[in-house]
Formats: sequence, structure tokens, C-alpha cells
Amino acid sequence: MPLLLTKDDVVRVLEMRECIDVVEKAFAELASGTAVLPLRIGITPPDGVSLYMPAYLKQMGALACKVVTVYKNNPVRHKLPTTIGKVLLQNPATGEVICIMDGGYLTAVRTGAVSGVATKYLARADKGQVAGILGAGVQAKMQLWAMAETRELSRAYVYDVSADASSAFIREMSAKLGLEIRSADSPAQIVAEADIICTATSSSTPLFDGSKVKPGTHINGIGSHTPNARELDTAIIKRSKIVGDSLEACLKEAGDIMIPLAEGAIKQTHFHAELGEIVLGRKAARANQQEITLFKSNGLAIQDAAAAKLVYDRARQAGIGKDVEL
Repeated sequence: MPLLLTKDDVVRVLEMRECIDVVEKAFAELASGTAVLPLRIGITPPDGVSLYMPAYLKQMGALACKVVTVYKNNPVRHKLPTTIGKVLLQNPATGEVICIMDGGYLTAVRTGAVSGVATKYLARADKGQVAGILGAGVQAKMQLWAMAETRELSRAYVYDVSADASSAFIREMSAKLGLEIRSADSPAQIVAEADIICTATSSSTPLFDGSKVKPGTHINGIGSHTPNARELDTAIIKRSKIVGDSLEACLKEAGDIMIPLAEGAIKQTHFHAELGEIVLGRKAARANQQEITLFKSNGLAIQDAAAAKLVYDRARQAGIGKDVEL
């Protein structure tokens, strides 16, 4: 009988520190060749898009498929969220579906976790660094949580076009992390103050002037994930050592990379490494204290598979969820 896990169940058992650890292992598997990662499949019904994201991690024994739908009219027409996700976890020995779980919170945490891994390897190691977050939504919260797990921060700044969103972010995350968080007046202030920057917005145009980024900064680019949208301008792409979750995804989905390539501002050789290559030590991470490093995240199904296996194991240990007869 498969175990049914609600969003509340997932929230109870999924912690960022553990998720960072399993996501790091997943990227090591991808680089080692023990992960199976087919291209995600997209279907476009009249009112939205449905994405199917399968993955298999042989070493971790994680076989899963996430189904994500994006229907922009859901809130108005059906009183449902715009984005809905569910994950099916299978027993790789039998193929049996052993768990069906809500994928919303899982997706948010695993996306934060991959930035945690990137920050661990690419950001400077000195203590007391300042984090800057562009965006104040759910994903921005996860990004700061992950960065606080992998670097000892002295404080953080947040900027959002909504002052109310920034205020809510500060109240929640300062209490959660025990960290001083200040509201920034502009993206320019984030760039001036922060040693580690994360972009987690829905913007389709660059958020700041890349020529102003300080030497030694690390950037996690999270929000944009379509060929025609970018949060990062050509200047910062040219100045940075670029690491991505997947070279293929960066070349097919990431406007942050694709647009400078199309402009002729960079060549494909400007892409330094995939994250798994950095984790395994096959390619160098940060070379010195002055280098600007940039991680581009597109979101891979291996992250979902690793996180889903972790959630299932922890739920079984805690005795939560409901076994259902299908």
C-alpha cells in the first residue's frame, strides 16, 4: 500500500540541512553516471502546462516522478493555486509506487537546497558574510535558509517591489534563523552590501547592474527559467565563473546564459562546470578571494527524487502519513 503524505506531513519531516546533504549526493551521482535523468516532458492543455519530471538515483535507491502543472487562471476560475505539484516515489526493485506526496513544499526546499550546495562550494569561506536576497516570496525564504545553513552570516538584506512582502519576510525569517535581516532600498543596495546574492524573482529583465558587483561575490541565480527571461545582465555573466546544475538545461532553458550567448558576448566555453563536477572535485571551485562565482539553477528531477526519498524515509520513521489501498 502506498503511503499518502499531505503538505503538512512533508513540512513536518523535511529539514533544509538534510535536504542539502541528499541533493549534494544526487549531483555527485549525476556527475558519476549513476543517475538517470530524462528530459522533462511538457504537455500544453488549453489553459496551462503540465510537466512530467522523472529521475532515478541508483546509489540512493530513489526512483520518482514529479508532476507539476501551471494554470494561470486557477485562482480566479477554480480557487486553486497557479502551480500544483505531486510526487510519486517508487520501489526501484519492484516498480511499485510506495508513496504519493504533495510536491509544493518539497520543490521549494529542494530548490533552496541546491543553492545551499552551490554556496558551500563556491562562496568564500570567511565568516560573517552578508547575504542579499532579491525577492521576498516562498522561494526567497528557502534560499536564505539554505545559505544560512552553509555559511555563517552576520546579517542579510532583502529587496522586493512589495514593501509588505519584505516586511513579512523579515518578520518570519529573522525569527526562524535568529539572524538580523534589513530591508534594502533598491537592488543596488543589495549589490553594494552583500557578499552572497540570490535572485529569486519573477522578473524577465535584469535586476541590477552587473558591473557594480564586488569582487569576491557569489551569486545564486534562481528565478528565471525560460529562454527569453533573465534576472542577470550580460555584464555579470561575462565577469563571473559560471557553474550550472546542467549544461544542457542552461543552453536550452536559461535566458541568463542563452541571451549573452546569442549576443556573442560569451562563448559556450565560458560555462565552467556543472555542479556535480564541482562536488566531485573534477573541476575547480573558487580559485581565489577576488573571483566572482555564479550558480545558475534550472531545477532538475534528481533533486525531487532525492528529496522525496528523504521525506518518505523520515515519515516512516516518524509514523506519519496514511497508508491507502488503491
